[in-house]
Amino acid sequence: MLRPIRTLAAAAAALALVSACNSASTNGSSPGTPRDAPGNSRGVTADSVKVGGIVSMTSASGYSKKDTDLGAKARYLRANAEGGINGRKIDYLGAEDDGQDPAKNLAAARKLVQQDKVFAVAPMSSVTFSGADFLEQEKVPTFGWGTLPSFCGPQHIYGFNGCLVPTPGGTLNQTWPEGIGQVLGGAQGRSVAIIANDSDAGKFGIRTFQQGFASAGFKVSYAKASVPATAVPSDWSAYVKEILAANDGKAPDAVVSVMQTPNNIGLFTALKRSGYQGLLSDPTDYDPGLLAKDATKQALDGVHVLLQFQPFESTDPKMTQFKADIKAAAGGQEVPLNMHMLTGYMSADLFVSIAQKAGKDLTVESFQAAAQGFSDTGTLVGDRAEPKGQKDSFGCGALVQLKNGAYEVSVPFKCYEPIPFK
Repeated sequence: MLRPIRTLAAAAAALALVSACNSASTNGSSPGTPRDAPGNSRGVTADSVKVGGIVSMTSASGYSKKDTDLGAKARYLRANAEGGINGRKIDYLGAEDDGQDPAKNLAAARKLVQQDKVFAVAPMSSVTFSGADFLEQEKVPTFGWGTLPSFCGPQHIYGFNGCLVPTPGGTLNQTWPEGIGQVLGGAQGRSVAIIANDSDAGKFGIRTFQQGFASAGFKVSYAKASVPATAVPSDWSAYVKEILAANDGKAPDAVVSVMQTPNNIGLFTALKRSGYQGLLSDPTDYDPGLLAKDATKQALDGVHVLLQFQPFESTDPKMTQFKADIKAAAGGQEVPLNMHMLTGYMSADLFVSIAQKAGKDLTVESFQAAAQGFSDTGTLVGDRAEPKGQKDSFGCGALVQLKNGAYEVSVPFKCYEPIPFK
């Protein structure tokens, strides 16, 4: 029941058509659409349930999350091999490419609901989520990496490892500051600089991590969302100059980048060339594919990468299962693993797990009822619980370091007590 991913050209044409069709509507729907009917079972038949995804397959910087789609496909293939969801096969349409463009993100959400009539969107992985309000309005269960505010609060939107950008009253995941503190031998007396893109995700990242590192005992000497989000700077000297003088005229003990790979390569290379000897860390560059190029490998050598899941180096049986599922989805070929695959896989896994508990009569209402009392333990992202995850993170993670051309676990996977977000 799994369909091949559409080509970019076909997706673009369909998105343009949907946008044109929607231009005459004021609320994105009309009377009589499935969301208005009791027992909403849009996308559900007697023997199948239809699911689609929204992923930044392409971007202006060249950064791609395309393997998120492969990860989701891998989990759905195994679910179908095991009998589907209470006897229903998962009809996964593949992921729409939003190109990290807010307009395309919303258009993709509209297309999946109004044209493809999916029951759920899983995965949703992008730095923009302008389609969130529409999906919530249409009561579409949606699953992705909870790094955007839209994953925190709405009733039908779920982060696979919880809410990572909470509103006041929620909690913060302390994996990153606690892990870096362990690497440095303690946070007290240590300073950190945090830098991000000038985007919604970057600004929220600065806000959250600034509080998290301070609560762990670090002196936050620099915290700015100042790097352009649409293009990678060709000259990093101004940023490096500010960072190296941020700690009362001295360099901070650690530089934390809340950015994607192209930016990290530029920033870290510039810092190293300046003579910076402190700790470097980011949350995105856990990807063996990055090691294929000597320049990239050199730029990221020594960098500690934040993971919010079990490292691929783990001997946990669930990691062994993940690797087998990815190989099967890749046609039996061994492919380099990366965090995007696991993002898609765990987004799909949370959807499947809740849908199983919803029972044979699968509707949005029965799904939501199952989610309200859902919990399980020992997954690749730790213990999960809903609706806790719509307000708080699941609090688990690890650090790995790129060292001599290979990743090594620098801080083992562990669950940390979250802190209140103010």
